[in-house]
Order: sequence, then structure tokens, then C-alpha cells
Amino acid sequence: MTADDPSRLARHLIRGRGQAALATTLDRAEARGHPYASLVATACDLAGNPLMLLSDLAQHTANIKADSRVSLLFEDTAAGADPLAGPRLSLLGDAEAVDDEAARARFVARHPTAARYAGFADFRLYRVTARSGHLVAGFGRIEWLDGGTLRGPGDVAALAAAEAAIVEHMNRDHADAIDLYAARLLHKSGEGWRMTGIDPEGIDLCRKTETARLDFAETVADAATARATLVALVNAARSN
Repeated sequence: MTADDPSRLARHLIRGRGQAALATTLDRAEARGHPYASLVATACDLAGNPLMLLSDLAQHTANIKADSRVSLLFEDTAAGADPLAGPRLSLLGDAEAVDDEAARARFVARHPTAARYAGFADFRLYRVTARSGHLVAGFGRIEWLDGGTLRGPGDVAALAAAEAAIVEHMNRDHADAIDLYAARLLHKSGEGWRMTGIDPEGIDLCRKTETARLDFAETVADAATARATLVALVNAARSN
């Protein structure tokens, strides 16, 4: 991830965080139209669109059904002494319920506990299509980004077709490499890390309830370039 590239930093926040603050417009008679904030678990499809698995019974779901405009706040502010010095992105977009098994599988892979209720009739997957985003990357580093910038580059069809096989192969046959990625490249502790997804700009890892994001230096478009990149990352980790 290139910290000096606002677009890549914004996409890193969207893909790398497993939760976000969701702002919707309240749909209740006593305070209709008032801003309403809630905390939601998030994942992404391969193109970089945020995904949410929401209950029909939740207030934010009722709000979205009445007004699909939403805002999601993604932040990475806990590590520093001053939280307000950390990067955050306010994404503005439209939420729509989708019937997409591949996207649902990506969400459950990112949030394994969601498997308990992902198939319930009153839970639906929502995809957020970004209109724009307001990035605060640090002191004096503030700018608006358009919706297209917040989505990943290029055609993802070839990589999408290969993703499940890549993830299964890495977790089954190269668990040691994944632990190396976590330890040497991301400075994460512990063993037993697993890959939960791959997209054109990086891979998502998890260990128990902890998640991590490893960005690629260059985008990948298909299984062949993904394999070459993953091998190169192993070599980099071993020499680190």
C-alpha cells in the first residue's frame, strides 16, 4: 500500500477494515430524516464495493429501504497516540440488496461467525456503490475522491473465477507461507493465519478474530499473475 497515493490508501481502508460506522437517514415518525449511526461488519467484492449482511429487523435496514443513500466511515486510527492523526475515509454511496452467492461467500469468509445466520430468510446482503469519498490521511492531507477511484482497477472476471481455487490451495498446501506473510511482512504474531480472499490489489488474512490486509505492489488480473505475486511475496518474507 502506497501511503502517498490517496486512491490506494482509500481502497486499502475499504478493503482492510472489517467494520465501519454506517450512517443512514432515520425512518421513524418521531424523528424522520434525522441522521442515524450504527456499527456494521463489512467485507468487499472483488471490485472493491463494500458489502454488509443486514437483518430485516434492524433499524438501519428499514432506513435503507426508505432511502438508499448511506455513508460508511472506515478508519485506522487505533495504532497512534493521537487517533485523529490516523487515516479515515467517509464513503458516500447507495446501498442495494443483492442476490450474489460469490459476494456472500466472500463476506462469510471474512466473518466466519456470520455463517450461523447468513442463510436466514431475514438476512440480506447489501452492496454499496460509491458515489464519492472524503479522505483524511493526516494533517493537511484531505481530499475528495470520486466513486470510480474508490473501486479497484481493471476487469476482475478472470481473478473472480480463480479466487476460490487460489484461496483453497494456499490454505491447504501453503499454510506456512501465509504465516510468513503475517509475521514477516505484516509483523503479526501467532500461527494459524488463513487467507480469506484475494483481489487485484491484495489478500485478506485472518487468525481467530483478528484480520489483516497485505497489499500487492502491482495489481494482478488472473490466476497466473496471482501465483507469481504470491511466490514473490514468499521470497520477500523469507529474506526479510
